[in-house]
Amino acid sequence: MKACEIAGWGTSLPARTVRFGEEVRYRIEDEVSHLDMLTRACERALEHAGVAAEDVDLVLGAAAAGVQPIPCTAALVLERLTLAGHAAAFDVNSTCTSFITALDVASRYLEDGDYETILVFAGDVGSRFLDPAQRESFELFSDAGAAFVLRRSDSSDRGVIATAQRTWPAYAHDTEIRGGLSRSPAQLYDRSDPRDYLFDMDGRRALLGMMRVLPAFFDEFHRRTGIVHDDVALWVPHQASAALGPMLDRLGIPADRRVDEVSAFGNMVSASVPFMLARALDSGRVHRGDVVILCGTAAGLTANILALRL
Repeated sequence: MKACEIAGWGTSLPARTVRFGEEVRYRIEDEVSHLDMLTRACERALEHAGVAAEDVDLVLGAAAAGVQPIPCTAALVLERLTLAGHAAAFDVNSTCTSFITALDVASRYLEDGDYETILVFAGDVGSRFLDPAQRESFELFSDAGAAFVLRRSDSSDRGVIATAQRTWPAYAHDTEIRGGLSRSPAQLYDRSDPRDYLFDMDGRRALLGMMRVLPAFFDEFHRRTGIVHDDVALWVPHQASAALGPMLDRLGIPADRRVDEVSAFGNMVSASVPFMLARALDSGRVHRGDVVILCGTAAGLTANILALRL
């Protein structure tokens, strides 16, 4: 157990919605920036925790696609929050599951005593990268931000119980944005394929890859940790697609102890897991002492799983 506790949380959801049949998606307003959305979630988390930005020791950014290449998004958010203080700031990126990776990193810093208070945020404006010609992805994604304040805990019964992360590089190109950095820099845009700057997904191949690798990955986690399904109050998976329900069924995760809100919210990219965790906390679906599992897949193909006792 890596002792840490959630001191506060906050979210940011665009007011603008679009519908695709019965599905609802949230799309950021034209006049709102990615940085605006992330900062709003962080401010709400800090207020909820009763923590001043100047008292934060570390800011961890966990967005899949940052605000700009340099500096890191965490530094830009910190600038919005305060020009004083003593915090370090850097980004952690495992695309859609970046928040889970960042929470793992944060728990290790807190356990080692390097920091006392850490702000972790996630969120993306996926709608600004979508290709309308790819209907599957264009109708899937929503924009949102979420942030959590974590503190070092003196209680040995709260914190991160166990984690696992793995990448299967054979599926590295199933979901990607190729343009914008060193592979296809901005000065070569006029000689590049414009589609390289938009999200590109082979949904069928990504789903088949996930179905091949996840059962063994989850089985190994349960075997190594001794955690069984009855130990878990709630599973909070990345809301990847409409295939989430059948995939969770295949993994044996009980329907009454899992979050499946794809129809109502869509795929929120890196905000997906923390946004749904915040909703579960706000609604009282989980309480102190409960074990929750955060999990999901991301581009790479990467899979993450983290067991947390609240």
